[in-house]
Amino acid sequence: MQPQAIAISRQASGSSAMMRLMWLAVLSMAVLLVQAVSATARPESLAPLAEEVSPSVVNITTTTVVEGRTGPQGIVPEGSPFEDFFREFQDRNNGNGDRPRRSSALGSGFVISEDGYIVTNNHVIEGADEIEIEFFPGEGQPKELLPAKVIGTDPNTDIALLKVEAPMPLKFVKFGDSDTARVGDWVVAMGNPLGQGFSVSAGIVSARNRELSGSYDDYIQTDAAINRGNSGGPLFNMDGDVVGVNTAILSPNGGSIGIGFSMASNVVVKVVDQLKEFGETRRGWLGVKIQDVDADLAEAIGLEKARGALVTDVPEGPAKEAGVLAGDVIVSFDGVDVKDTRALVRQVGNADVGKTVRLVVYREGKTETLRVTLGRREDAERVASGPESSEGGQPDVSEKELLGLSVGVLNDQLRGELNVAEGIEGLAILSVDETSEAWEKGLRAGDVITEAGQQKVSSISELEARVSEAKEAGRKSLLLLVRRGGEPRFVALNLSE
Repeated sequence: MQPQAIAISRQASGSSAMMRLMWLAVLSMAVLLVQAVSATARPESLAPLAEEVSPSVVNITTTTVVEGRTGPQGIVPEGSPFEDFFREFQDRNNGNGDRPRRSSALGSGFVISEDGYIVTNNHVIEGADEIEIEFFPGEGQPKELLPAKVIGTDPNTDIALLKVEAPMPLKFVKFGDSDTARVGDWVVAMGNPLGQGFSVSAGIVSARNRELSGSYDDYIQTDAAINRGNSGGPLFNMDGDVVGVNTAILSPNGGSIGIGFSMASNVVVKVVDQLKEFGETRRGWLGVKIQDVDADLAEAIGLEKARGALVTDVPEGPAKEAGVLAGDVIVSFDGVDVKDTRALVRQVGNADVGKTVRLVVYREGKTETLRVTLGRREDAERVASGPESSEGGQPDVSEKELLGLSVGVLNDQLRGELNVAEGIEGLAILSVDETSEAWEKGLRAGDVITEAGQQKVSSISELEARVSEAKEAGRKSLLLLVRRGGEPRFVALNLSE
């Protein structure tokens, strides 16, 4: 019996060894699978992607001719023995001290066609007298700076389309579908941060559908490093497609803290197509004033849940002609459900001018379907901003304190003192409360506010209107575009100031 027992013992030992081998094989396969998934989620190197798309990324230099006093002024105290000498020197070399100077600013962009169309931010090139494009160095790339002309701009989305005439077909990139970008996806930002030249940074999609202050905002938030000079540059997905245009950052000091915003490519594509075809945007216009429907309003109106856009006023325009009434809740536009006011504004804006659409409204406990022929938003805005738009026809005040700032109308005197180019319109910051958020974020006397809520402002009443609109929309902050010495930057100020 002993040999049999030995045989059984050996067989059991062999089976155990076989089981260990099988487990090792399974574990090895699991490790390989995890590594494969990790490699797919996070590439070992971004170098291949950077090499592929870099030739399409450009540096943009703008030059603005500024009128102002630039000669030696006040360099010796009154009564100094050298006073007469320096006055004679200044008069001889500079007349009255007024002569133009050239102010430069930097930004980024990217080529979208081989025949030279380039996308950037509007604030990069706004008011520029000259625009020059520097291409990524390499074989088959233009060696010299090329002048660019502006095809069209859209301040509402901060997008501009430029065109260069190159001696060869240019390398370009294509737009991807920003709606497919998921939170957590890897993205790459490229551009010219702080004038350092072509640079690459990587991060993830931190959030989607962010709204800063504009009606058409659809920003991708990313932690990829974005700094001044990156404005207008592309945000790539891992396929090398552009899913965003780097536009703004939130920062207490003007540098990257990992909160950057890129305008979603699906918004940019429609704007670029219109700028290329018409040289301007042509957005649909419904002609209503609206507000969101919260739970209390929904219950009072009789809606089963909070949805749609509540009409508060119907001035002359397409909606009034179609029979829309104040108190209606717009629940569907052109066959698509309306979630809230922001969604309706974007749906209408994306529709073609002159298109007749079905509008479903909830009125007195039931729905009604109306047919509306859309007007053009830009035409309506021009009428609204005409001479009669100032309330009561009263002249605008010359100075006002808002948001911790004392601002004044940019008249000829201030324009000369601050060396602001003729093409730039806005409000001059006269002083800043040193205990305010504006001071903490670096705003100083002499800065010029050119936009508020991504709309141009040239009067104090317009700035007050932007503040009121933001508060009525429930926003906590207002986005300002501020220029200093020709260099633009965005600053978000708390509305509670």
